[in-house]
Amino acid sequence: MDIFLQILLFTVGLVALIKGADWLVGGSVSLAKRFQIPDIVIGLTIVAFGTSAPELIVSFFSALSGNSDIAVGNVVGSNIANILLILGAASVIFPLSVHSNTVWKEIPLTFLSALMLAFVALDTFLGSGITTAFVTRGDGLVLLGMFCIFMYYVISSARKGDSVVDEEELVVMGTGKTMLFVFLGLVGLAVGGYLMVESAKTLAAMAGISQQVIGLTIVAIGTSLPELATSVVAALKKKSDIAIGNVLGSNIFNILWILGLTAAISPVPVAPGMTFDILFMVGVTFLLFVALHLGKKHSLDRWQGAAFLLLYVGYTISLFVRT
Repeated sequence: MDIFLQILLFTVGLVALIKGADWLVGGSVSLAKRFQIPDIVIGLTIVAFGTSAPELIVSFFSALSGNSDIAVGNVVGSNIANILLILGAASVIFPLSVHSNTVWKEIPLTFLSALMLAFVALDTFLGSGITTAFVTRGDGLVLLGMFCIFMYYVISSARKGDSVVDEEELVVMGTGKTMLFVFLGLVGLAVGGYLMVESAKTLAAMAGISQQVIGLTIVAIGTSLPELATSVVAALKKKSDIAIGNVLGSNIFNILWILGLTAAISPVPVAPGMTFDILFMVGVTFLLFVALHLGKKHSLDRWQGAAFLLLYVGYTISLFVRT
């Protein structure tokens, strides 16, 4: 009976987290529109931060409660799922054509952020003989510094008209409704994040599964649902830029902003068992770059999307085999 209760709590937490992020984005966008902030800036800041809010809250609560495997696993697992699961599903629905600017700038930036995570998380394993590495406060500040540079690049590109944002979602609401959405969003994020972390920790213990695997799979996929919904809808609307831009931006946010902020507040331990998964994330990011040069240039075709999905299934199975 207890396991069903924990599953229920996890589900309630997930729904509260996703709806909380949705409400907070809606209220914040409405508020920003009232102050006549340009749509492109709103899309690249408020909306982007909002879709990454579930990962941020879960990683933050996990780190504070000492469940670092969930915190790191959530970020690494989300990035892997974003490329293999989300882009795989989106490109199966509709082949994604990618602009040259994205291929040669945004994807290398995503790969660089993955390499930075590998460096700060795994450097102490190299010849040190210790069993646990840390993403230290200093590492967190470096990641946040890189995030500021990334945001400067994004906003500069937007001003030049190089970036695309879906302005259909930028809606203005009444003052009362706006404030209500912001309040409900904050409450939903706080309550949902707490319930998800605590129930995930309990489920891992009850099922005899490591918190690392829970973080890399169930929690990672759950917190990636906003990105999945956005990219699938964009693919159905044949808006390739939004579908792939959403994933790339989310992956950079997850590492530079979410893990950077979490580590800056409280150093995050990285268990040795996470080494393969972090390196796999780096490899998957590079694979995306390579895939865009196979077959039709600068395009992610249906067969490649199907291959991504199969690779994700294989990776997920390997997690349970390794534990």
